Amino acid sequence: MATKRKPRLTHHVYVVELDMRVWNEARFRAANPLHDPLKACLYVGMTGLDPQTRFARHKAGIRANRFVRDYGVRLRPDLYEVFNPMPYGGACDMEVELAIALREEGYAVWQA
Repeated sequence: MATKRKPRLTHHVYVVELDMRVWNEARFRAANPLHDPLKACLYVGMTGLDPQTRFARHKAGIRANRFVRDYGVRLRPDLYEVFNPMPYGGACDMEVELAIALREEGYAVWQA
C-alpha cells in the first residue's frame, strides 16, 4: 500500500497596505464600490518566496503589480501570517478567499 505524501508547504499569501492615493485610480475605485473610507486600501497576493522578499521585488519593479510598485507602503502580517506557509494549491485558493473576506470587511482590495 502506497503512503500519501504530505504536501510541501512552500507558498505564502501576503497583504500589502497601499497608500490612500491609490483611490485616485479609476480601476481601483471601480473594483471596490463598497469600500469603507475608514479602512485601508490593500493588495493581496501569493508567492513561493518569503513575503518580505516578494514585497521588495514589487517595489523594485520585478514582476511587479503596478499598484504595489507605485503605492505599496508596508506588509500587513497581522492580516495573513496565520495562514502561512501552505501548499501551492492552498495558496491559490487562499489568495482569492482572503481578498473576498477583506473586501467584505470594508477594505478596498486589489487581487490579481
